[in-house]
Formats: sequence, C-alpha cells, structure tokens
Amino acid sequence: MLVQEVETMKSIKAIIGDRETVVVDPLLSIADAARRMAERNIGAVGVVDGDRLVGIFSERDVLTRVFGKKDSDKLQVKDVMTPKPEAFQPEDSIAYVLNAMSVGGYRHIPVVDDKGRPLAVLSVKDIISFIIEHFPEEVLNLPPEPMRKTEQREGA
Repeated sequence: MLVQEVETMKSIKAIIGDRETVVVDPLLSIADAARRMAERNIGAVGVVDGDRLVGIFSERDVLTRVFGKKDSDKLQVKDVMTPKPEAFQPEDSIAYVLNAMSVGGYRHIPVVDDKGRPLAVLSVKDIISFIIEHFPEEVLNLPPEPMRKTEQREGA
C-alpha cells in the first residue's frame, strides 16, 4: 500500500531536487575517485565521457573489483566501473525505481536527462529518507522493539 501511495505521489525529481551532480572521468585513478566519494559522503559517482554517462563507480565496485587485487593502485575507474548502467529520468516514478533496484540488486541508480547527461545518482538511502519524510506516522511511530513470539513461557 505504501508503494502505491509513493507511486501516485512523486517522481524522482522530488528526491533529487537541485543537488550537485558528482561525476568522474573514466581515466581517474580509483584512489582519487574513492577520495571524492568519501569527501562528499556518497556511495557512488557517475562516470562520464564528455558530458555523457558511460558508467557508474560505487563502493561495491571497490569491494568486489579492487580490494585485494594486485597493483590496485594503478587501476583507473574505467577498469572497474559498471558500464552502461540502467538509468532513469527525473519524471520516472519512485515506485518504478524501487522495483528496478530490487530486481536488479542495485543500491545506486543514475538519473540522466533526455540526452543522457547525468543529473544525480539516486541511492536506496535517498528513497528511504523520502519515504520517512512523507510518511512519518507509518514509519516513525513503531514500538521500540518488534513484536516477537517467545518459545518459552514467562513466569514460574
């Protein structure tokens, strides 16, 4: 039911607003790209060739494709990025993006304009924050601990 309410309510544009787009060049070193992500406290950046999105580089790429590799200090973003990622436009619905993230196992999704230029990278955290902001009673008014059944009888 909550997803249906989100579907009728907003598009991605409601989440990304006017945020700064963080992008990197494919030839940038992995260390420099990771440093930019850490400085901005973000989990992924768009990878651009000129002004066109060609990939996405995320913390998952660092963990699965860089960490522990020999000569990882010589790798460039192009060596480990996810090329040609599924991307969405600001007018796409939040529910549609949630479905794509769930089915594809994505944590970050690029948002592009109609010419393929990156506008933002949308994260699962962004969507959760949006839902909490717009549906606070359903999310924040929960008991401190979930209801659990015990297998032992209480008392003597």
